[in-house]
Amino acid sequence: MERVGDARDLVLGYVDALNAVGEAARAAIPSLERLADVLDLVRSRRVLSRSGRIDTYSYTVHGAGCRFVSDNGTEVDVDFAADGSEIFDLWRLRWYGLSLSEPLDVTDQDLWTAVRSLQPFLTEVRPGWFSVAS
Repeated sequence: MERVGDARDLVLGYVDALNAVGEAARAAIPSLERLADVLDLVRSRRVLSRSGRIDTYSYTVHGAGCRFVSDNGTEVDVDFAADGSEIFDLWRLRWYGLSLSEPLDVTDQDLWTAVRSLQPFLTEVRPGWFSVAS
């Protein structure tokens, strides 16, 4: 049962880390209203390069999202839905857990259980993809 508790803590830690990335990005780039705007700054306005640094994070824009790595090595990879909301799947949660200073390796089953236990705080926006409820 403790594994599910670890998985739940991992999911909540990911959400906290994602919020911290958003706060740092908005502080560093005042025109940024939400984290998804990083994609626009890279793609349309060419204000940012596809990879670089924002505050204490290195970032790399990919497909529909962005991977942020803090100076301590913690990795937060996030995709963005068409409406700009931040979405993530079990793979991104596992990579976050493995990147922690004390790596936490949990099974997909434990992550599913944890994510389900966190509803309605988390919403499954499409099969296997989750977002923090607004």
